[in-house]
Amino acid sequence: MLARSIAADKAVAARETAGPAPTVLACDTIVVSDRRILGKPADLAEARSMLRDLSGRTHTVITGVALGLPGQDGPRTFAVTTPVLMRELDEGSIEAWVDKGELLGCAGAYNIESHLASVDDDQCYQNVAGLPLCHVYAELVGAGYTAVRSPVGACDEARATKCRLGPLIAGAARARP
Repeated sequence: MLARSIAADKAVAARETAGPAPTVLACDTIVVSDRRILGKPADLAEARSMLRDLSGRTHTVITGVALGLPGQDGPRTFAVTTPVLMRELDEGSIEAWVDKGELLGCAGAYNIESHLASVDDDQCYQNVAGLPLCHVYAELVGAGYTAVRSPVGACDEARATKCRLGPLIAGAARARP
């Protein structure tokens, strides 16, 4: 609920800036571990602590998405939840990640693109990256947008793998009457 609420606030703020006509898409991602919410770390010490806590364990990534459509007062919101396995991180691995300088801008102090963590092929990799593409596609199709293209092929190509979840979500979206 928190990620959806933050995404909705972002969409409302964007709509106030852009005006009522455009479609607005906003999102927010949080990491949950041991019932604790991990946002972006405030400093390097907190980032190191987050990485140590996540090391070798499964945690949950939740991305809230808000879609502000023309003619609607408030945004449509939804959230996608993905279990993520963090690889074992020794102090050297943590320091190597710290040295890259990317961790302060990431919920949980990491990004999935860095290969510190992984998801199964039946889970949404793009959700962990911060925008669940197939889910957004399904919402746009459900809202009547016809000029949108399924992201499944591009996602598979970018990851060099075959996602099992994306085709189910995208296919179901196109099958709706």
